[in-house]
Amino acid sequence: MTFGEAIQSVFRNYAEFTGRASRSEFWWWILFYALVTAALNVFNTVPFGEGTYLGTILASLWGIAVLLPNLAVTVRRLRDAGYSWAMLFFALVPVAGIIVLAVFWAQPTKETAPSMNAARA
Repeated sequence: MTFGEAIQSVFRNYAEFTGRASRSEFWWWILFYALVTAALNVFNTVPFGEGTYLGTILASLWGIAVLLPNLAVTVRRLRDAGYSWAMLFFALVPVAGIIVLAVFWAQPTKETAPSMNAARA
């Protein structure tokens, strides 16, 4: 999957928590998210009121705007790697939680077990 295809896929499936997301889709999305956030933070040189900067406001709005797509692609990636969505709670553990999640996200695709109906046929 290319960079552009991954971005389109995430926005097309912005609230789709079922299914799977390949490693390439997930990591291209993370790169896109980081690049946009960094570009918006360039505006941190422009003051916007007392003690606030334009870049901070823009980056915050961007984070809120893509919160649902971020969660959806993360859940789909965890499912593709063979883990439950509940593994997202590792993000609540400072530092180590993100490291554990990064290891989960980097895992190759796990094939699903055949369904019980298919095994009986």
